[in-house]
Amino acid sequence: MSGTSLDGTDGVLVEFTGCAGLSVLSHAHRPFSSDLRETLFQLNQRSEDELHRSALAANALAFNYADVVQSLLDLAAPITAQQIQAIGCHGQTIRHRPREFDGIGYTIQLNHAALLAELCGIDVVADFRSRDVAAGGQGAPLVPAFHRAIFGQPHQTVMVLNLGGISNLSCINPDGQTTGFDCGPGNVLLDYWFSSHQAGSFDHQGAWAASGFVIEPLLERMLSEPYFTLLPPKSTGRDLFHPAWLGAKLQGFAKHRPEDIQATLAELTAACCAQAIMSQTTSKAEVLVCGGGAFNSDLIARLSRRLKKPVLSTAERGLPPDQVESAAFAWLAKACISKEAGNLSSATGAKGPRILGAIYHH
Repeated sequence: MSGTSLDGTDGVLVEFTGCAGLSVLSHAHRPFSSDLRETLFQLNQRSEDELHRSALAANALAFNYADVVQSLLDLAAPITAQQIQAIGCHGQTIRHRPREFDGIGYTIQLNHAALLAELCGIDVVADFRSRDVAAGGQGAPLVPAFHRAIFGQPHQTVMVLNLGGISNLSCINPDGQTTGFDCGPGNVLLDYWFSSHQAGSFDHQGAWAASGFVIEPLLERMLSEPYFTLLPPKSTGRDLFHPAWLGAKLQGFAKHRPEDIQATLAELTAACCAQAIMSQTTSKAEVLVCGGGAFNSDLIARLSRRLKKPVLSTAERGLPPDQVESAAFAWLAKACISKEAGNLSSATGAKGPRILGAIYHH
């Protein structure tokens, strides 16, 4: 899985047992090169020679993914490629515009699954989102069914909040009924502002944000974004929450310190996530957090204050935060091969359950 943060690829080697059991045998991460990362940033917006550069970026991604696969096998030796049933590879989202323009819209994940199958000698399952979009859905979020299988509890509502570049929420009721949607920004604006003013690509544990003060009028302006009041199903991405969006909101706030704007952006993420959680459940629900933002102690503290309750890392339920998304696409690959539906229409708005993914045999 390589997500909206564009920091690189996370992979897990998973063994599935029984109906919902899984065991992570190894975990690996490979950062993107600076050139690839910059190209992917550019491809999120209109730019010159997009088709050519997209094709070459897809090739580069395949080599990055293959490195991850090899690392996973090395770490899990003596397991070999011949023992792996399939690679579930999400690809890198560069555009996400479901239901727009002609009523169907599109979602684009750069990938070269055929090259990945060639490099690894393993079947590859890819292109998970387009089938849901074709069925009238948002194509996102796709993780709620996995969250239900792994984190659902028979006597308690569980909320699973993924704090990636974009934040998304799964609400799992004790009876198994599950909904999910994108809340809004996760780390995407925080990372952009930090890297524009500090050395590094992200604010470690939110220390810089913690040194600032929330600018309440700016926070109010950002929270007036219409997306936050849309009813689910809904999904979003860099197509909406990008530097130009932030620049427009910052008009008139140039006199403020950069760390105060960082603090306000952290509060924005906490606010939109807390609002989403409180709109879906009672105070008795358990809140589990995964994704890179789960390691941001300042962000977690802000979220807890708004919810007036502690939130838990998914590690406390058996799966570390940085492994959840990768494991979800292994699970979705398994569902595809088994010809089982991977989406939840209650989350994406699709016409019904659909088998997600396309298989590239090695």
